[in-house]
Amino acid sequence: MNLPSFLWLWRAAAWSMGFSLLAYVLLAMTGVWMFQVRSNGQPYPNWLRSLHYLIGGILAFLVLFLLAIGLVGTVGHYGSLGHSTHLPAGLIVVALVAISFWSATQINPERGWARALHISTNLILFLGFIWVSVTGWDVVQKYLP
Repeated sequence: MNLPSFLWLWRAAAWSMGFSLLAYVLLAMTGVWMFQVRSNGQPYPNWLRSLHYLIGGILAFLVLFLLAIGLVGTVGHYGSLGHSTHLPAGLIVVALVAISFWSATQINPERGWARALHISTNLILFLGFIWVSVTGWDVVQKYLP
């Protein structure tokens, strides 16, 4: 494809990845807070769960946005996909975020498995973010002058 420079696209990806990592940290903080309060037998403030859901939705959007950037940028630059391990790393992160998002909507007292799935998925997501960051850094090096 004969397209203009993708530098603006990579900048959008860098900012989105940074915000994704920030959202992940904020989700971990609010999730631990909810766990601690619940473990003490206290009700947590209603806004805390809403904030956790809001940040989770933002993370899901950002990850899908990053997927779109990666697909468009790679196909635009190379004409095809699959030039590095960044593609499977990114797809795994997208899948983990989707599982986490879905399992969060299933959490209630009758579905104890949903909370366990949500927490374990997010622990694995930590490794996914490391993998996608390392492989992404390798990809970025190909585009720098």
